[in-house]
Amino acid sequence: MFTFAPRAYASKAEHYADLAAQARGLIAGEPDLIANAANFSALVFDSLPQLNWAGFYLYDGTELVVGPFQGKPACIRIALGAGVCGTAASTRRTQVVRDVSRFSGHIPCDSASQSEIVVPLVRADGSLLGVWDVDSPVTDRFDEDDRRGMEALCRVFMNHVDEAGHRSVPAD
Repeated sequence: MFTFAPRAYASKAEHYADLAAQARGLIAGEPDLIANAANFSALVFDSLPQLNWAGFYLYDGTELVVGPFQGKPACIRIALGAGVCGTAASTRRTQVVRDVSRFSGHIPCDSASQSEIVVPLVRADGSLLGVWDVDSPVTDRFDEDDRRGMEALCRVFMNHVDEAGHRSVPAD
């Protein structure tokens, strides 16, 4: 059984390093992509302060489709290049948006969201799995420490995906 014990951290880097270790342990040995994505979302949502959404959009070969997440109901489909998620997917670069009202083309799935970070999820073979999306009701919630931390978390997830050979959703 997995047990989450909240604790105080000296820095964001320390918090993310601990989360990465927890994520690694949580998904170890489990081959199912959806089960791992669901638990990964719950871990991050429960562990980091000031979040109102954390989850996956999975690439179906045409567009991003909402996957496992924690938070309010979300947009179901997002075109590549549209909004923060579609931009991260099409550019394959992490998007750190400190104020979503200043992001041209932002898709407001939850009007409470004020800032967002989206990490593209790319397999070792270069194909797109989808994106990892985290929203906050606080402007300026995400910074470079969060970018590095979220990218490290996503590397843990994607290393497991690559090792397990997940093909639950079509590759691009």
